[in-house]
Amino acid sequence: MRSTSTSTRAAPPSWAVGASFVLALAALAVASYLTVTHYSDPSALACPATGVVNCTLVTTSSWSVLVGVPVALLGLIWAAAMTLLTSPWAWHRPETWVDRARLAGAGAGAAMVLYLVYVELFRIGAICLWCTGIHVLAVTLLGVVLAARALPRTEVSVRA
Repeated sequence: MRSTSTSTRAAPPSWAVGASFVLALAALAVASYLTVTHYSDPSALACPATGVVNCTLVTTSSWSVLVGVPVALLGLIWAAAMTLLTSPWAWHRPETWVDRARLAGAGAGAAMVLYLVYVELFRIGAICLWCTGIHVLAVTLLGVVLAARALPRTEVSVRA
């Protein structure tokens, strides 16, 4: 006869697990689209190419490359990392480094948004709707991660 024992562990709010994972997956989708169009045909972006909203101008400007790496690719790498860090598996890991990495990644994404919005508005003079989409996702993701850290965790039973 096998004996089973149970213990408890602190679990994050379930809404935060789901919301953060969906936000990260959406960011991954948008970043993938931006990366593919960057390497194939930037003018193929489904976005106006005239006036203040001009995705082609933004994604082909000299500002679209940072230290020799396309910003779209950096966004894709960030979104992939955040998808892993916000997966239900990662949220339930007991190691503190996972939580710290999730917070650092979300904070880095939001900090990059501040820089990129500045560049779009004051250096390029145009905004990209797809870029704005991922900016909103990144800032919202930081908000969810911060809220999850601020709220008390609930105790759940686990079998040992």
